[in-house]
This record gives sequence, C-alpha cells and structure tokens, in this order.
Amino acid sequence: MTATAYLLIGTNLGNRVNNLQNAIQALKNLGEITGVSSIYETEPWGLSSQPTFLNQALMLETSLIPTQLLTQLKAIEKELGRTPSEQWGSRLIDIDILIYGTLEIQSSELIIPHPRIAERRFALIPLCELNPNLIIPGSRVTIQHLLDQCKDNLGVSKVDL
Repeated sequence: MTATAYLLIGTNLGNRVNNLQNAIQALKNLGEITGVSSIYETEPWGLSSQPTFLNQALMLETSLIPTQLLTQLKAIEKELGRTPSEQWGSRLIDIDILIYGTLEIQSSELIIPHPRIAERRFALIPLCELNPNLIIPGSRVTIQHLLDQCKDNLGVSKVDL
C-alpha cells in the first residue's frame, strides 16, 4: 500500500540549489516523486538574522509508514551534511513531512499534519502550487484557504533558474 506524502525541503547554507537537487535525488530512493513545486526564496522564519532560504514542496508516493519515512528523512539530512543546530537556525538541508495521506498523528517524535503549516507562507505557497485543493487532514480546510487566511508577511518569491 502506498500513500502520498507532501514534503518541504529547505536550505540556506552552501550551494542552495545543489542542496535541493541532492535532496530530491536521495528522496527518489523512498518512493516515486509525483510532483515538484517551483523553488522559492524565502525570508527566514523564527530567527531573522540568517541567510534567506530556498524552499520546495514535493509529492512522494511511498510505501513507508510515517515513522519509517521520518527515520529515512533524518538519515538523508545527515548524509547530505546536516548537523544539529538551534531551532529555526541555519541549515544545509531540512526535510519536513507536511502531510501524509489523510493521517493525523500526534506523538513525541512526529506530528502530522505539520503543526505550524497554517502559519508559514514558505510552506503553503509551494504546497498550493502542487495541489491548492488538498484538504488538511482532520479539517475541511484546503491549502488554498489556509494560504488566503495566513497572517505571515515574510517574503516568499519564486526563483527563476
């Protein structure tokens, strides 16, 4: 059985475009990537005194259950050079599970849908590009509706490569 996981990858250190490309290559080992958003340059959220991020959303068809997927994502981050840093700090690569099928999970290691998705335009804009009518599990609200209601005013702009 497979499920559609919506992921967000981000980077603000090193060769950011390469970091995203390397993450996508590694993610291909976890299932089939069926959608990739444009790349967006975004102002940092949480800690403003750091370089801007590049972010991209992906749709991944995977047979991994959410906890297995999380373990694999953390391994990919480490393999690509991520080291522990302060919360919301600079990072070489970050891979988050935003949504996994229709599941709602609340555990000490994993919360799905992502607990701050509604507050972050840098996640909502690329996700909306992939599927604006996607319903947030546990609600009757679409990604487009969340984006329309989002109060985050940090800059998010599409990058033309």
